[in-house]
Formats: sequence, C-alpha cells, structure tokens
Amino acid sequence: MSSAASTMDSTRAKDAAPKKVHIADEPMTRHNWYKQINWLNVTLIILVPLYGIIQSFWVPLQWKTGVWAFTYYFLTGLGITAGYHRLWSHSSYSACLPLRIFLAAMGGGAVEGSIRWWSRDHRAHHRYTDTEKDPYSVRKGFIYSHIGWMILKQNPKRIGRTDISDLNDDPVVVWQHRNYIKTVVVMGMVFPCMVCGLGWGDWFGGFIYAGLLRIFVVQQATFCINSLAHWIGEQPFDDRNSPRDHAITALATLGEGYHNFHHEFPSDYRNAIQWYQYDPTKWTIWIWKQLGLAYDLKEFRSNEIEKGRLQQLQKKLDQKRQTLDWGTPIEQLPVVDWDDYQAEAKDGRALIAVAGVIHDVTDFIKDHPGGKALITMGIGKDATAIFNGGVYNHSNAAHNLLSTMRVGVLRGGSEVEIWKRSAQMENSKPFFVDSAGQKILRAGSQVTRIVEPVSSADAA
Repeated sequence: MSSAASTMDSTRAKDAAPKKVHIADEPMTRHNWYKQINWLNVTLIILVPLYGIIQSFWVPLQWKTGVWAFTYYFLTGLGITAGYHRLWSHSSYSACLPLRIFLAAMGGGAVEGSIRWWSRDHRAHHRYTDTEKDPYSVRKGFIYSHIGWMILKQNPKRIGRTDISDLNDDPVVVWQHRNYIKTVVVMGMVFPCMVCGLGWGDWFGGFIYAGLLRIFVVQQATFCINSLAHWIGEQPFDDRNSPRDHAITALATLGEGYHNFHHEFPSDYRNAIQWYQYDPTKWTIWIWKQLGLAYDLKEFRSNEIEKGRLQQLQKKLDQKRQTLDWGTPIEQLPVVDWDDYQAEAKDGRALIAVAGVIHDVTDFIKDHPGGKALITMGIGKDATAIFNGGVYNHSNAAHNLLSTMRVGVLRGGSEVEIWKRSAQMENSKPFFVDSAGQKILRAGSQVTRIVEPVSSADAA
C-alpha cells in the first residue's frame, strides 16, 4: 500500500508541476534576449555574409570569379526553387535519382536549411497562410517574414502540423538532413572556392565572392518570396490572403514572384503561365523533362485557372460597383398620380417622365448637351418617345445619368409594367446580382431604355 501511495503521490506532483514555457513565448527583455536568438542561423545568414562583405573591400573581384559566382548563384538558386520548393515541398513533378542528388547538393549550397526542415515549414506556410500557425506569416511584419522568423527561436508546437511522410521515405532527403552541416561546408564554401582556385588560382576570391557573398545573395532572394511576394503586386486569382504577383519579385527569385498564382495552384510546376513572364525555374524543369531527368510535370487545368481569374475579376467589379451611384431602386420610389406629377411640374419643378419613371432634371437643364429647349419641352409630359429616338436616341451614359435623377413612378399602369419588367429580369436572369446581392445593370438594360416606346395610361 505504501508503495502504491508513493507512486500516486509522485504522479500528482508531476501533474501539479507547472509546465515549462518555451522561450519564444516569453516576452523579450534585456535579461533574456540572447536566449531567444537562434545563434546558428544568425551565424549562417548574418555573420558569415557580413564577413564576406567586409572582405570584399580588400579582395579584388576577377571577372572569371564573377562569372562563376553568378553561375553558382543560379545553380544553388535552382536547388531551392526547383528542388526544395517545387519538387519536395509541392511534388509538382518527379525527378530521377541523379537529378534529386544534384538538387539536394545545390540546395545545401544555398545554406537555407535541410530539405526536410525547409519543406516542412513551407507546407505549414501554405496550409496556414497568414495565421498564427504560419511560420513566416507576413501579418507579423515585413521584417519578421523576411528574416526575423529565422533569427528568432520559434516554438515548434505553434507551427501548424503537416504531413512529411513522403520526405521521410526519400533516402536523398534523409541523408541530406542527417549530414546537413557537412553539405553546407562542402557545397556552400569549399566547392565554389576550389573551382576558382584550381581553375585560375583565385582561392580567396572564390571563397569570398562565389562562397560567402553568393550565399548572402541567394538567401536574400529566397527570403523575398516570404516577404516581398506577400507585400507588393497584384492578386489576379484570390485576395483573401496576402500572396501577390509581381515581375520584380520574379526577377529576384528565379520566377517565384508569381505568388498569387502559386498559392492558388501549388501543385502546378509553373509559377508563371504566360509566355512573356519570367520563370527560368519552369523552363529548366521543362528542359530536364526533354532530357529524361524529370517526368510527371503537373499542370492545373486551364479551365480552372481561368475560372479563378474570372471570379476574382467579378469580385473586383462588384466592389467597384458598390461605390457608384445607380440611383434609387425602382421598388423604393413613391408612386405618383399623373395629375400630381403635372401639378408639381407646373409649380416650377422640372420633372419629366420616361417609361413611367419620374425624373427631376432641375439641376441638369443648364448642362443638357442638346440645349435647354429640347429638355424643357418634355417637362410635365411623357418624354419616353422623345428620349428613346423621337428626338434623339440617347446614349447608354445618358440613361445611366438619368437613373440618378429618379424621384417617383407614375400611377395608372406604368408602375405595374415597370415592376413586371423588374420581376421578369430577376426570375429569368438570376445571375444579374453581384456578390453583395445588388442587381447588376448591364449596358442597354436600363428601365428607361425602350425599343418601342410605350405610353403611360394617363398620357395615352
């Protein structure tokens, strides 16, 4: 009994003990700030490039080294965009073993983490975009999404869960993850330095320019996808989240800048779908397919892409439509007798009736393009025929302008016809309603536009 009681007491003590708070969840103070810093990442993405920048003031840049540095920047950039991103994070295509090894080596040379770590966070970013579970949410600020999330420790329990079982089954991914530091040292620094040293004797120049500074540039380019691609540009497919399309971001990231498209269609091996858009990663993957190195290139159906584009355009049109004055809705206008209409017109109010709708044109008479006389002749009368071709067949703009002057509907038959036409439009064409439930008025379908003018009952 005493042993059992002792065990129970021990269990209660453990349950009662306060849970240890992760350092990332504690407020940063002058006493604990250094504990919240990820010093390995600070070394790899700040201190090492900073050393390279300082050394560049004294180390001359040979043109051969410059060409090699740019070439290796492109290759290691592809390791991230074509490898880490489109191959392993999104499985947008498949690659043979030699190509996977090459991309793993080049990605390691970019010094941005292992494939497993990078892809796991990126999948969480897509699944939980702009939320607290997004590891580099732009909602936490531009600097945080660009580099802050790398240099500050994060509570792994707060990052959204994702499935990476496919990565754990890939021997290339597993080997690189286990030997990541070795990969970084060899592919990030030793290899580019050896090419320059053995090739033309520029050992230190190769280390500084093709090694350290090239690492800095390719890292910053990739970080722009997390920050700049969520900050500037257009949203042609969806604006519910922050990803955007912009040519400048694409230029800086080997084609990854068409980010709004990518977040809508992440399994597509393309980021840019127009021939004139810059996406060298897409072109390279296509070339690999022709060489037999890549296969099963995934493309989202064009029909679905265009539907998404059209829906976003419609949404923007609806938003713009709600800012415009379309006049008082017909069903909200008061019904006026013909005698009352004429009486008010004789009392000095410039009222004209067109298709059974009464309009107050008092403030418009002096601005009428056809002159005062023509518009004055319709005051107090049924001007339907005059407005629809009897004197002049008014333009679409004129009908739109007239709708903003509505003040009533004539009693005696006209209001019945107007409401009947309105009801027929709603019943036969339900799509004439925008996302806010407002009627969409097409050009030529204004209630005042009558192909064959009809007279009001009282005016007949």
